[in-house]
Amino acid sequence: MNSLGLKSLILRKKYKSYKGEQGKIAPNILKRVFKANRPNQKWVTDITEFKVGNQKLYLSPILDLYNQVIISYD
Repeated sequence: MNSLGLKSLILRKKYKSYKGEQGKIAPNILKRVFKANRPNQKWVTDITEFKVGNQKLYLSPILDLYNQVIISYD
C-alpha cells in the first residue's frame, strides 16, 4: 500500500451516552422538600461512580433526611 501511496484512515465514533427515554419516570414524591419532621420518614439515595486504576467502583449511601445521617452504604 505504501508503494502505491495509499493510506488507511480509521474514524472513531464519538461517544454518546444519551439513548432517549429509558424506562419509567418515578413520581416526584418529595417535591424538593428535603427536610423531615421525624426519623425514618424520608430516606434518599444516589449512586456515585469512581474510577480507581483500571476498575470502576460504585458508592450508594442511604441518607435519612431528618438528621442527615447515613443509614447504610454499599
